[in-house]
Amino acid sequence: MRPSGRDLDQMRPVTIETGVTKHAEGSCMIRIGDTHVLCTATIEERVPPFVKGTGLGWVTAEYGMLPRSTTSRMRREATAGKQGGRTVEIQRLIGRSLRAGIDRVALGERQITVDCDVIQADGGTRCASITGGWVALKLAVNKLMKAGEVVSDPLTDPVAAVSCGIYAGQVLLDLDYPEDSEAGVDGNFIMTASGKMIEAQLSAEGSTFSRDQMNGLLDLAEKGVRELADIQLAAVNA
Repeated sequence: MRPSGRDLDQMRPVTIETGVTKHAEGSCMIRIGDTHVLCTATIEERVPPFVKGTGLGWVTAEYGMLPRSTTSRMRREATAGKQGGRTVEIQRLIGRSLRAGIDRVALGERQITVDCDVIQADGGTRCASITGGWVALKLAVNKLMKAGEVVSDPLTDPVAAVSCGIYAGQVLLDLDYPEDSEAGVDGNFIMTASGKMIEAQLSAEGSTFSRDQMNGLLDLAEKGVRELADIQLAAVNA
């Protein structure tokens, strides 16, 4: 039995509310159980120097956790004067995951920055950020298309992410914090709705896992991403 009482292959409740901020070209609040992340997308008519003149667009991301998104207050990284290694690693993951799902030629030579701010954390914040980040990105692109600045849709296949792991010898989908903190194996899987793999982060935490168990985790990840993609498309088409 999972601590949450869910079935082994059951996601937490997922909702995506769009248009939650006034100024961003695309925005949403994604809630996966008790993990809540605000995602905004900003369009800029410029690109980094290494992209300039190529005709290609660029998507990048920033990630952060509010001080009381966790059980005890965290010090703001701005106060410390630098980002932590975990923050840098996660925002790079979000950026390259979203870039993998976009036609940069169709986007044109402009940059979209996706900001992911964790309001409340209960496991899977990077996965929620990628999933919600795609929705914010899609909404921003829709504005470009409506204005005639982009001719063909550069985002045709949703990108979503889900955590899977092995807890008490069982393969589980969508770990919350109590499961994640005790899991013998923990993984994050980023995929497109059509089942193409973008990235997998999978490691043992004081345990080992078999090839069959890894296949089981991949099967669960595919199921979870398909469910998330349905919710993403419903959100952007609402």
